[in-house]
Amino acid sequence: MNALTITLGTVGALLSLVCWYAFIRGALRMFNIVRLGQPAPDRWRPIVPRFKQMVVEFLAHTKMVKFRTVGWAHWLVMIGFMLGAVVWFEAYGQTFNPEFHWPLVGNTAVYHLLDEILGLGTVIGITTLIIIRQLNHPRKPERQSRFAGSRFQAAYFVEAVVLIEGLGMIFVKAGKIATYGHANAWTDFFTMNLAKLLPASPNMVAVFAFVKLMSGMIWLYIVGTRINWGVAWHRFTAFPNIYFKRMDDGTVALGPAKPMMSGGKVLEMEEADPDVDAFGAGKIEDFSWKGWLDFTTCTECGRCQSQCPAWNTGKPLSPKLLIMSLRDHSHAKAPYLLAGGKKDLGGDEVGLVDADGNPDQTKLDRIPQAARDEADRKLVADAVEGGIIDPEVLWSCTTCGACVEQCPVDIEHVDHIIDMRRYQVLIESEFPTELAGLFKNLENKGNPWGQNSKDRLNWINEMDFDIPVFGQDADSFQDYEYLFWVGCAGAYEDRAKKTTKAVAELLATAGVKFMVLGADETCTGDSARRAGNEFLFQQLAMQNIETLNTVFDGVSREKRKIVVTCAHCFNALGNEYPQVGGDYEVVHHTQLLNRLVRQKKLIPVASVSQDITYHDPCYLGRHNKVYDAPRELMAASGSNLKEMPRHGERSMCCGAGGARMWMEENIGKRINIDRVDEALETNPKKIATGCPFCRVMLTDGVTARQEGGAHEGVEVVDVAQLMLESITRVDSSVLSENIKVVPRELTPEEKLESEKIAEVEEKGRVEEVEVAAEGVDPEEATEKAQPAKAAGGLKMKGLAKAPGAKAPGAKAPGAKSENADGDTAADASKPKGLGLAGGAKAPGGKGLQVKGKAPGAKSAAPKPAEPAAAESTADATSEAPAEATETKPTVKPKGLAVKSGFKKPGAKAPGKPAAAAAPTAEATPAPTAETADAPADAPAESTDTSAAPASESMPTVKPKGLAVKSGFKKPGAKAPGKPAAAPAPAAEPEPAAGPQAPAEATSEAPANVPTEASAPESAATEASAPESAAPEATTSETSAPVQESKPTVKAKGLAVKSGYKKPGAKAPGKPAAAPASAEPAAEPAEPAAPTQPTQEAEAPTESEPTTPAQETNAPESTATETTPEAPAETSNGDAPAPPAAKPGGLVFRAGAKAPGRRK
Repeated sequence: MNALTITLGTVGALLSLVCWYAFIRGALRMFNIVRLGQPAPDRWRPIVPRFKQMVVEFLAHTKMVKFRTVGWAHWLVMIGFMLGAVVWFEAYGQTFNPEFHWPLVGNTAVYHLLDEILGLGTVIGITTLIIIRQLNHPRKPERQSRFAGSRFQAAYFVEAVVLIEGLGMIFVKAGKIATYGHANAWTDFFTMNLAKLLPASPNMVAVFAFVKLMSGMIWLYIVGTRINWGVAWHRFTAFPNIYFKRMDDGTVALGPAKPMMSGGKVLEMEEADPDVDAFGAGKIEDFSWKGWLDFTTCTECGRCQSQCPAWNTGKPLSPKLLIMSLRDHSHAKAPYLLAGGKKDLGGDEVGLVDADGNPDQTKLDRIPQAARDEADRKLVADAVEGGIIDPEVLWSCTTCGACVEQCPVDIEHVDHIIDMRRYQVLIESEFPTELAGLFKNLENKGNPWGQNSKDRLNWINEMDFDIPVFGQDADSFQDYEYLFWVGCAGAYEDRAKKTTKAVAELLATAGVKFMVLGADETCTGDSARRAGNEFLFQQLAMQNIETLNTVFDGVSREKRKIVVTCAHCFNALGNEYPQVGGDYEVVHHTQLLNRLVRQKKLIPVASVSQDITYHDPCYLGRHNKVYDAPRELMAASGSNLKEMPRHGERSMCCGAGGARMWMEENIGKRINIDRVDEALETNPKKIATGCPFCRVMLTDGVTARQEGGAHEGVEVVDVAQLMLESITRVDSSVLSENIKVVPRELTPEEKLESEKIAEVEEKGRVEEVEVAAEGVDPEEATEKAQPAKAAGGLKMKGLAKAPGAKAPGAKAPGAKSENADGDTAADASKPKGLGLAGGAKAPGGKGLQVKGKAPGAKSAAPKPAEPAAAESTADATSEAPAEATETKPTVKPKGLAVKSGFKKPGAKAPGKPAAAAAPTAEATPAPTAETADAPADAPAESTDTSAAPASESMPTVKPKGLAVKSGFKKPGAKAPGKPAAAPAPAAEPEPAAGPQAPAEATSEAPANVPTEASAPESAATEASAPESAAPEATTSETSAPVQESKPTVKAKGLAVKSGYKKPGAKAPGKPAAAPASAEPAAEPAEPAAPTQPTQEAEAPTESEPTTPAQETNAPESTATETTPEAPAETSNGDAPAPPAAKPGGLVFRAGAKAPGRRK
């Protein structure tokens, strides 16, 4: 040591203290910022598989090597940084003593070889990356560089430091060899030759060591004070970001969409409250801490940007810039959030307030003004409004997953985009106008095209052999192998119907026993979910699960097989329905057909022998990793496959995903045109694909290009059509025989298996009911009783039946109540949220009988004092379906159970319900025997029934969650017909002196307009048990209390504000007029006089297109008003307006439009 080396060593040690302090302080600050996100407890386990995946991605560089040159260059730099730290720390001693090396290992051959390789590898790797960056520099716009928008200042700094570090390792070693000798040709093959150019000088070695040390120290200081430099910090944050990826099996965050979460839990819609829960991401703090870690980890490499179809066609969306914008916003707003700041939906300060709830200006003044200004910015808004993310950016995404697939640090772009869309749709009601039509069609008709459900069978009529339809040709799945899920496009779209027919013929040729659902099918809700309408997706999903569970009743899990032709249906049914309780084995038609070819059940005999290129559908390829089956099927057909440059996991999107199928492209080049241009460059005779959406988009693109006279004769086909061309066609009679299932008796083994399945299901239902009756949390009891927890997400609490389960039991009619006042254990049986209320039925299922008798069941014997009411009741109930009287214990449903009176999406409109009479006495069993939720599809035999709505005799209770008001129809249902007129309420026993209510006025009440008598589920449950009512009371004693029991309460959950309509619904019509006075009418109506002929009551809804019910799509209501149902009389304008209730749940900001409502 000498003066120079001592000085260099001392200065280096002191400066390093400052730099290490800045770095550690920055790391802790970043940690605290990331913690501002919402909890994400599902990201930690299982530990071993996650850790293994992280190590594999790190060492094997599985993501980086997808760009081969960049992959190996980055691997060298990464290893040089990680292991080079050992050599770098050695510089502390070398500045004091140039001969210094690590004890024990520092003078070994292995260590010298490692030092040599790390130094050379780092220099070679970083030089390669610098050259690549310059060759792809966005200084030339035509390059469409993936580095466009990246921060070159940070990139250049990091590249310079890494290069200096690599050179430092080389020159320190070469200087030591030049000064002290001891070179070895095997371990110092490069530095020994470099040493010949250097003088022998200990001071030179110390200077080289000091430069190497200081370059690292400067890096620590600069990076520590700039924690938003992801290109520098990713070498630390990438490891946890890979470990905490959403999919614990190591795959990328594609396939199923991330469930809507709030507070670290999957949002159960029954208890959803926007005052408490986060419906998607409307503010930066609504993202989970994993989202914040994503934002911080972004390296700005631009791989996502280079693969994004929106960016490559001139759209404003860049996945990289989106993440960078969220990162900058989160870090800028962090001081405000760390100080405890928080704003409500209206933008008022609710975090930093004084004892009176007013903003605490003293605390606010301590926060930097820049952070407070950032807190006032909207997350999604136009630039002129100061928004962070422009709406055009948000809605340009096709959710193709190319960004997620290519990201080397596993950032989950698509999840964040969908979360922001959810908030825009469910809370702000801000979305592209084209989506209003989509939501409306899905809700009213059960398909995106708005076609009638009966038309789903049209393609079958075009076939020349018989195809069994469940419910028509077959009542059981017994002896069938597959349920053929045709899908909306496959049933309605002409080009997709060719695929449907081809698949059906191929399956029949192979002798595969299959059936279809026909009109019972409903859209899977993929487009609704990708568009952010989680509420609508759950409605459609639960309806389909109800239908599918009915089909697969008594069938074991491994035999519940579904084959689909639509990639979006394939993903929804196979990946997303398990989140809401639908667990099936789903295969794509290319997979099944390929299997049949391997099994020699399909034998190609005529080679197609044409040049054909294949387009990988995003939701079949990237989202579900099905790449080989379609290509193998094409090869079997004799096709000559000519791949496009972008294929496989790098396949270019067609532009239809993410609900973009239903939106116009007004910016840049059309995505489908860009993809077709790439396909036509291969000069194919045909373009094959495996998704109807892709087929539509590609066909439109080919047509547009052929208008110029080029590429005539090029056709877009499905892979199944190629296979159909290559086989020997079979006679239609043989096809019918191949798929014909002859009814047979079950074998003893099959009976035993079916009984075991039914016993297990029944046991689970009974246990849940028993647990609920004891007041124990059913979920806790289920976790204790069952070793494996069912698929989480979107489960429904309350005493309702599970999708597909048979109707639970009820008390026998006439059973006495445990409460003398007629409140039959209301508290014990009160369902929450969208749990089905007593007497309500699940979507498309049989009636639930929690309390009282089932809808449509025969009523108890009428009292002698009311002969007219008894006659009408007997007439109306004699034709009611007997199945509604089945009795089974109630169970807890999953997902979004829909209340009685709804029908399945796309199903035919129900007939007119029997007219409900006005309330008489709360405890009078006979007139109130009909429940308020009588099945809508039961035709009214007489309109003079005297049954009172069940909700009129009970006070309102607070509904939770997605409480849908009585009288609403399910997604896809047609507007119900006009209800038969209800007689005026009877209040006095003496003869009436006033005029009778006109029949014409009462019959014009809109069928779907919710009235104040539409009570929440729990109220309907308590009031639907007239058989167990207290002893009969006089009419005069009970009429007034019915009118008085109407306290207004705050509804929670996704109850839509009164007057608003559901997503996609038309504007509601005017409701029936309320009574002019709260006092009971003095003139009782004549119940025996029918207001409408029976034939008219039974007429289908289609014959009345001009009724208000046809023009009103059942707006959702908070269901908080419990004023008894008013007679459907023409209003004189004097009726007081019902009290307004504060809505909880699906809150729309002032002046905003409801989802689906056009401005």
